[in-house]
Amino acid sequence: MGLIFSLLLGCLAGFCAGKLMKGGGFGLVMNLVLGLFGGALGGWLFSLLGISWGGVLGQLGTAIIGAVAILWIASLIKK
Repeated sequence: MGLIFSLLLGCLAGFCAGKLMKGGGFGLVMNLVLGLFGGALGGWLFSLLGISWGGVLGQLGTAIIGAVAILWIASLIKK
């Protein structure tokens, strides 16, 4: 159940990140996929920095920040 929840949270983060990155999105499906990777990236980076947000909203915030970072990097490569 934890894996399914993490995947859904990553997809939601990708959707939110696509909305936050005006003009930086790659379409709904690609944003969802990048959100999955962004959630993992955000969790990894925050653990390195010693930052821990508790609860579902904390996990979602971490995933959104990671997804925005991934979308930003991908938009640089796209150009």
